[in-house]
Amino acid sequence: MFDFLRVAGLATLALGAAGASGELPAVAKTAFSVQAVTTDPLPAAPVTLPLPEDVRAQAEVEAVTPALVPAIEEPRAESLAALVRRHAGGETADREQNCLATAIYFESKGEPLDGQLAVANVILNRAQSGRFASTICGVVLQRGQFSFVRGGALPVISRDNGNWRTAVAIAKIAQDDLWDSSTENALYFHARRVAPGWRMARVGTIGNHVFYR
Repeated sequence: MFDFLRVAGLATLALGAAGASGELPAVAKTAFSVQAVTTDPLPAAPVTLPLPEDVRAQAEVEAVTPALVPAIEEPRAESLAALVRRHAGGETADREQNCLATAIYFESKGEPLDGQLAVANVILNRAQSGRFASTICGVVLQRGQFSFVRGGALPVISRDNGNWRTAVAIAKIAQDDLWDSSTENALYFHARRVAPGWRMARVGTIGNHVFYR
């Protein structure tokens, strides 16, 4: 970088010398020319090397592709019995599940597991059909539908027995649709020992119950 104070001094002397002739001497011209063109050097621009084609393409993909997190799903049970063992317990999650488990317990305890699931599905199908109450408890407590209901209330059940724990498991499985029943569309059922003469489509028979839609 040039010493501009020195250059300015030379220029002043030159101007004084040029007072009579009105023309700058060569040294003054040189001083002004140097001052006009001399500036601080600009910082060097960063050097960017081009990326190889495959590296650049991979970087672009990673920039726009979100990380994929694998969904955690419940492992598929090998049988309904295995699923019941996984979900068996004495406590229900809420009032609706309690109504469903109570109906399973009184209507089908001791029946094959598929028969208990079929009873649960009848109640769920009714709640979704628009032809009965719209809630599980509404279906179960509907007057004249289930003989175990007394005075519009559910009976008290001892929670410390295997049949109740199985009923709770079946209720959970049915509500979460974890296992397909062989009577998926059924809306009615009765014991095999009676013959009500219903004019409805028969869906199937499981254990001591016959199912219809």
